[in-house]
Amino acid sequence: METMVISEFKAKCIRVVKNVNRTRQPLVITLRGVPVARIEPLRNKGAKRALGTMKGSVKIKGDIVSSDFSGDWEMDK
Repeated sequence: METMVISEFKAKCIRVVKNVNRTRQPLVITLRGVPVARIEPLRNKGAKRALGTMKGSVKIKGDIVSSDFSGDWEMDK
């Protein structure tokens, strides 16, 4: 895990935070050689999911290709 002294982090804060978010690699901030904080990316709720992660979460009941919905609607004549 990468470390950075607090004075350097203060000078480059926005760039460092953006880099952590882009690379998804956490960063430890140190003060006089002692770790005082850890910067890590959050998991985005709106992020794209990997293909297949919801496999098995939906059950199909009945025929989804040739369904007859004519009895579900009323037509005015």
